Amino acid sequence: MSDYRIEKDSLGEVKVPADALYGAQTQRALENFPISGIRFPRRFIEALGIIKRAAAITNRELGRLDAEKADAIIAASEKVIAGDVDDQFVLDIFQTGSGTSTNMNANEVIANLATERLGGERGSKLVHPNDHVNMSQSSNDVIPTAMHVSARLALEKDLLPALRRFHDALAEKAAAFDDVIKSGRTHLMDATPVRLGQEFSGYAAQIDYGIRRLQSASKELSWLALGGTATGTGINCPVGFPARAIALISEATGLTFREAENHFEAQAAKDAYVMTAGALNTLAVSLMKIVNDIRHLSSGPTSGLAEIRLPAIQPGSSIMPGKVNPVLCEAMMMVCARVMGNHTTLTIGGQHGNFELNVMMPVMTHAMLESLHILTGASEAVRSRCLLGIEADRERCRELLERNPSIATALNTVIGYDKASLVAKRAAAERRSVRDVVKEMGLLTDEELDHYLNVRAMTEPGIPGA
Repeated sequence: MSDYRIEKDSLGEVKVPADALYGAQTQRALENFPISGIRFPRRFIEALGIIKRAAAITNRELGRLDAEKADAIIAASEKVIAGDVDDQFVLDIFQTGSGTSTNMNANEVIANLATERLGGERGSKLVHPNDHVNMSQSSNDVIPTAMHVSARLALEKDLLPALRRFHDALAEKAAAFDDVIKSGRTHLMDATPVRLGQEFSGYAAQIDYGIRRLQSASKELSWLALGGTATGTGINCPVGFPARAIALISEATGLTFREAENHFEAQAAKDAYVMTAGALNTLAVSLMKIVNDIRHLSSGPTSGLAEIRLPAIQPGSSIMPGKVNPVLCEAMMMVCARVMGNHTTLTIGGQHGNFELNVMMPVMTHAMLESLHILTGASEAVRSRCLLGIEADRERCRELLERNPSIATALNTVIGYDKASLVAKRAAAERRSVRDVVKEMGLLTDEELDHYLNVRAMTEPGIPGA
């Protein structure tokens, strides 16, 4: 038996591997774009299957596609949704900017699966990839639709649940550490006291706001281009197709989708994607700040801040015995850097909606889904293997706080700014506590110092000792 079969498309004959479910157009693209080896991710392939299934059901209901072929396409699409034929989606993300090659990859795979289901030979086109699987559609509305569906699936099913768990872990630590009073820091320098729980409450709030931004972006992604076909006009798409197909997509995903209010915007612009990328970029900035703080707070154990202890999860050095590093914080930092880079890719990609079609959709898809995927994985790893095990070193927090010259700020209203400044400078220079210096200078009695140097009161609004 030959190891290939001959298929034909509008450009002529093509040799296709005999065991391949894809056909001529996929094979041409495979040969034309041997660029990176990076393929479309699972969520995107799943979305293509969901769209093709919805289209077949709708075309059958509208009387455009006979029931036998429609049922075969539906069954084949369900295999695509389930991931049973992911190995047949072989194309590089660096390809035609419309993603036409990948739409045809899906059409050909589904057509051959459906053909074989009906007793035909692979490659015979008993079920035709264009005439039947792609009926009432164009690559130019299918790919933008798959972009939105896959991004929302990854956002709503993967990232947002992980972020809610991440937020809850931070909120739990905020409550647990509420009684730990420590030095605040501004400009990396000692500042007035804060509670460790207050610091962690700030981190939790950052994630909460990040979740809200992403929920807003998800609503923007709910509008689908399906029904616009080639240029947004809806040519070759029957009236009623978009509404019914999109309702089926909503049913299949458990997420509410709607037909785009303006198909020209939906196909030429990718503003909803750029907005979502901005929300992910902001989240990455938040996460970078949080894990950077955590690794600095845990620095040591003898020559750093060492105010908190992180779980020891692996040896930190191949040469220094006993060294343990904040590895999960570092992993998150790298993820955030990658997301920020993807934000740039998505921003540039969004600029290339030339006339009636954006021509950078494959790389935008990859950048978006990669960001969603790695943020999900990093959030879960940091939460489960770092955040949950963080402990406060209460004695160390107390030790550093007692030597913090900024405590003198609480004395401004009693001895005045100038005298308080002298106290702070002397305490810092002589490495002594503010209390000791004030007593030595004869400025306040022990009873007055107890009253005004109530560090807990310094962590709350108002005038200490008032």
